[in-house]
Amino acid sequence: MRVLVIGSGAREHALVARLASEGDVAELVCAPGNPGISAIARTAPADISQPETLVRLADHEQIDLTVVGPELPLSLGIVDRFTEQGRLIFGPTAQAARLESSKAFAKAFMARHGVPTARFRTCETADQALASVGSGEFGFPVVLKADGLAAGKGVVIAADRGEAEAAITAAMIERRFGQAGARLVVEECLDGPEVSFFAVSDGTRALPIGAAQDHKRIFDDDQGPNTGGMGAFAPSPLVDEPLQARVMHNVVEPVVNGMAAEGYPFRGFLYVGLMVTDAGPKVIEFNVRLGDPEAQVILPRLADPLLQLIAAAAAGKLRQRMCRLSPDKLAGVVLASRGYPESSESGQPISGIEEAERTPGVTVYHGGTARRDGQLVTAGGRVLTVVGRAGALAEAIARAYAGALHISFDGMQYRRDIGRKALSRL
Repeated sequence: MRVLVIGSGAREHALVARLASEGDVAELVCAPGNPGISAIARTAPADISQPETLVRLADHEQIDLTVVGPELPLSLGIVDRFTEQGRLIFGPTAQAARLESSKAFAKAFMARHGVPTARFRTCETADQALASVGSGEFGFPVVLKADGLAAGKGVVIAADRGEAEAAITAAMIERRFGQAGARLVVEECLDGPEVSFFAVSDGTRALPIGAAQDHKRIFDDDQGPNTGGMGAFAPSPLVDEPLQARVMHNVVEPVVNGMAAEGYPFRGFLYVGLMVTDAGPKVIEFNVRLGDPEAQVILPRLADPLLQLIAAAAAGKLRQRMCRLSPDKLAGVVLASRGYPESSESGQPISGIEEAERTPGVTVYHGGTARRDGQLVTAGGRVLTVVGRAGALAEAIARAYAGALHISFDGMQYRRDIGRKALSRL
């Protein structure tokens, strides 16, 4: 099968690495890819915000299956365009992708279908948001979410009224997140540990493929601003068989059934961001693709072929009743550039990746990298993810950090506590 993967980050590197290891893949192309991906697959220049150019690329390459990595092309309707052309593609339509591209849509959808989530109010104007915060209906801390896509940075947990008002001003008046902040969701702040739960759906049924725990804040001990994710580990010790069954019954199945009933069947990866509260798991957010850095610790644990799984789901013919998972534990540490998440430096030479990958059980996934004049350099906020794999989580974490010690670039920053919360629980 000839496969096209769309995207250029560490998530796509993990997808390509997994697919490249499977015998059913005859040709593997990634657009636009990155230097790490180019070492294991052919890359093609592409603008992922232009679905028409990607359709033409698939035609030119005679692609059998396209796999979409990031959320932007999904929100722009790439699946709709490929489907109109009779091309097999794995991912949700633009209508179904609103589960991620619109926080307001997702919250209203959950309310319609009885999916457990935090109490909320959707605000169309800054005055409405300020009134909601001022009334204290959700107390403090309070969560404020930009409605649209904001690269994982559109959420603020405000400790008091002053912080909340500042966040509302930044999003709705100063438009720090552009049009994504034109509408705001204000919701109660749930208490409990967070879990990322993943499933594959063919539009009528879904299979769980694992759970991970992400680390969103930039600094140790969950301090500092939110990021796209500074590290992850899998599996999550919070998710035992009873909890998985509960999430499937109370969240995943109502979402798949509800989307089908409303006329936009969901096919693709469903990422459920959960808060495990005293009252049970509640949804914080949905993503309509694999997370980053969670993909880097979820995909290597799949014991069944990924290609067969997603090809069947894309065709609406998922026949498997379960997806087997490896008992191995994985931990990933993100190496970020100076200034991230507010800004990021580019062009800093990177060294030590080869040495890191000589560490037993270590794999390095490229995110924000580029090759200039023969030199590998930084080209984004989250530059690399160093993943350790072992039979025990403590060893997987140790291997990831041992690998990270070999890598250097000017301004490199990373958290030193990835996985610590799991070790204390275990």
